[in-house]
Amino acid sequence: MKTQVLPVTESSLAMAAKIINDGGLVGMPTETVYGLAANALNAQAALRVFEAKGRPADNPLIVHAAEVEEIPPLVRAIPEAARRLMDAFWPGPMTLILPKADCIPKEVSAGLDTVGIRLPKSRAARALIRAAGCPIAAPSGNRSGRPSPTTAQHMLEDMDGRIPLILDDGPCEVGVESSVIDATGEVPVILRPGGITPEMVQAVLGRVSVDEHVMSPLAEGDVARSPGMKYRHYAPKAKTVIFEGERDRVIAAICARYDAATAAGERVAILGFDEHDFGGRTRISLGHAGHPQDAAARLFAALRELDERGETLALCEAVDTAGIGLAVMNRMGRAAAFDIEHV
Repeated sequence: MKTQVLPVTESSLAMAAKIINDGGLVGMPTETVYGLAANALNAQAALRVFEAKGRPADNPLIVHAAEVEEIPPLVRAIPEAARRLMDAFWPGPMTLILPKADCIPKEVSAGLDTVGIRLPKSRAARALIRAAGCPIAAPSGNRSGRPSPTTAQHMLEDMDGRIPLILDDGPCEVGVESSVIDATGEVPVILRPGGITPEMVQAVLGRVSVDEHVMSPLAEGDVARSPGMKYRHYAPKAKTVIFEGERDRVIAAICARYDAATAAGERVAILGFDEHDFGGRTRISLGHAGHPQDAAARLFAALRELDERGETLALCEAVDTAGIGLAVMNRMGRAAAFDIEHV
């Protein structure tokens, strides 16, 4: 199979819609990351998603709609807190966990009685959903465990020959996957942080909880209620270590580890902020320290660059967890299998 990469036009949208309606898969741009899109009501298409990604089947998929009016048939109930969040943040980078309707195959929900629903901000994504005439299940368009793709070229690196088409709408605006919020209980719980931050949810609802596993792995046997919870995710081939603490101590610790590892023959790169001086050592930029959105937009591309360069060790500066920084640290933490050194 030859994978085409085409700009988003009426013609390419029609081509993509036909592939989806025939049970196939396409690469779909969104404002968060590129997704691997399939008909969310087709169980066999969902299984093809897992096969193309090499993704364990107990990791649920997120269902995307183009309009709020399309959502009631997909769920059994929409709690008041969920409606308030929908009004505040949709279209946008937020997924709500809701009780699923029978039309959602168990293959999409990974056997759970809930489903993640999202109304993306991306015009291209919503145009594809409308053209296909069905809700679209779309996890990130990378091979399982790899950094998520924030450009069509990233997705092609992982999916070339596995799917027929990737729609190219340029780099993703947000750069990390959607916030996943469980809205089925009395107090909504953020299962996966993203562009809609705990502070933003708090401002709308007055209360919100953050799942304890946002910055730690699930225990053996725990059920993943959201994508991105159970397995090591977003990981480059290089061993990845995060350094957290007072800035000067972090920089000194990274430089010392860099020099020792380089002397031992490793290929090392630092993922660090532009303002910080690492003495000419190899650095991949995370942007400006005071702008965590820079790190969100650059992180996955930086992790992929490690592999392109053939690095064997990545030493990362931690990001302040306020606002979208929590999402960055969640992704960085999972990429490092939560190997975090406090200095």
